[in-house]
Amino acid sequence: MNSLILRTIAPVLVSLMVLFSIFVLLRGHNEPGGGFIGGLIAVAALSIYGIAFGVGAVRRALRFHPATIAGAGLMLATLSGLVSALFGAPFMTGLWVTPVIFGTEIPLATVMSFDIGVYLVVVGAIGAVALSLEEEEDDA
Repeated sequence: MNSLILRTIAPVLVSLMVLFSIFVLLRGHNEPGGGFIGGLIAVAALSIYGIAFGVGAVRRALRFHPATIAGAGLMLATLSGLVSALFGAPFMTGLWVTPVIFGTEIPLATVMSFDIGVYLVVVGAIGAVALSLEEEEDDA
């Protein structure tokens, strides 16, 4: 698409959408949201960027192939479930650790690493589909 208005506003809109997707990801284990919805918002941002600047610009911005991103997310989500099995708990049981960093306790959980894995799977898988559809549209 050759629109000056879209090209001007796209970087700002994409930045806000990616920031919002990370916000939704991080609040997902306590309130509505999580990796799936956050990933969909991130893919929507990438789609807007692709409409404004083309598929090549999106591929350069991603730096990794979408299938690689999805595979890394699937591995992270699976490892998050297997950690609980290593500690004798049932598969996919959430485990919490609270390390003290600079005098502040920071709660970390396998639930969050699972959500990040789901986020990456959605960004990679749906992003690959969206990019291939936009490439076919460009070829026509």
